[in-house]
Amino acid sequence: MKKGASIRKQTLKWALLLFISVSSLIAWSSFHDAAHEVEELYDAHLAQQARLISGLLTGLEAAPLNPVEKLRLLNSMEQPFLKAKTQEGHRYESKVVFQVWQENELILRSRNVPGSRLTQQKTGYALEQVDGQIWRIFVLNHPQQQQIIMAEREDVRGELVDKIALRTLLPDLLGVPALALLIWLTIGKGLKPLEHLAEVLRNRDPHSLQALHLTDLPQELKTIQEAINLLLQQLRALREREQRFIADAAHELRTPLAVLSLHSQNALQAKNPQDREEALKLLQQGIQRTTRIVSQLLTLARLEPESSFPLEKINPLRVSRQVLADLAPLALQKKIELELLNEETTSQHLIPLEVGSLEIVLQNLVTNALRHSTSGSSIQVRWLFESSTSLLEVIDHGCGVAEQLKPLLLERFYHQGNSSGAGLGLAIVARIIERHNGQLNLVDTAGGGLTLSIAFKH
Repeated sequence: MKKGASIRKQTLKWALLLFISVSSLIAWSSFHDAAHEVEELYDAHLAQQARLISGLLTGLEAAPLNPVEKLRLLNSMEQPFLKAKTQEGHRYESKVVFQVWQENELILRSRNVPGSRLTQQKTGYALEQVDGQIWRIFVLNHPQQQQIIMAEREDVRGELVDKIALRTLLPDLLGVPALALLIWLTIGKGLKPLEHLAEVLRNRDPHSLQALHLTDLPQELKTIQEAINLLLQQLRALREREQRFIADAAHELRTPLAVLSLHSQNALQAKNPQDREEALKLLQQGIQRTTRIVSQLLTLARLEPESSFPLEKINPLRVSRQVLADLAPLALQKKIELELLNEETTSQHLIPLEVGSLEIVLQNLVTNALRHSTSGSSIQVRWLFESSTSLLEVIDHGCGVAEQLKPLLLERFYHQGNSSGAGLGLAIVARIIERHNGQLNLVDTAGGGLTLSIAFKH
């Protein structure tokens, strides 16, 4: 449909086009059938007239008259056809003629008929051209060696046939404008609910994302309303997600920015190089922490459970080794040992995951374990593979977590007595696990500490 085209006009155009096409086909068929039937009727009329003359001739032959009287009677039959047409007749009378031949002698004829034989055909119907005119001819053989020829001008017959047949098409021709008007009014009535829906949407508050609840809608518009409501629901979820991200960012960045401002002021107001260097170190640490918070906020905003994502076969041991290697300097600084407990023989296992998700999970879990582990302890990463499940365990030997506090670890911005974290690491992990339909458990480590286990189903 062209841009800006009216549904009513388009529907009317196609409805009329379809109607005219079908009507034209039906009209052509009706015209053809009507013309054929009229032709048959006129042919029957020619045969009937020929048999009427044959009957008259038979009666004349049976009459007890001498040859002179019969000739006089034949002349009296012929004279009316030879006279000029009177006002009492019809203008088409002269277009229907007859001849009666006795062997090669014309013994009787109608007026305006050519003197020559109209056809050489012995019997039945024929089309002949005589004196520039085409005639429809019927030949009947009389028992007394006489031949009766009835003829009708083909152009006159065609004119009559066309008039009769075309009159059958007149109601269709006159009905098209009336039908167009009725279709226009009917379509307009049918589009009233759509116009009402459009009016409701036009008058709606642009900030409102509440669902539509219009009643008495046709089934087609109910489907449109459901689609609009689904779109509004998605827009509400998107706006809530954006508002949640803005609130999270504002909540988490307010304090770090204030601290950065304080450190910068201390650096500017330092009275000696040592104080300035200390303030700049603190400023650098604050910038790193703020950068980490922003990165985690962006990651958390991206990891919505309802968003779709492609899965790829990932080698979990290879990813685990790389993440532990990346975090090794931080672990070395805190004098904590990082271990991958799996052997090389298990490296052939692949699990379907979103690209990059496993790196985020391991970085957050190991970083969180480093933050809460004591110097000289160790952190182990272990994979357990089964037929339909892959289990990841991150085991630390720190101070552990009280049972009543474990559910809080997965909440956004929760700090377990540690102001250096953003409180988003485990929330991000929980979101990734939710997207992969996995399961996260927190259990105490034997001898102290916390073990986080994640079951990936495949």
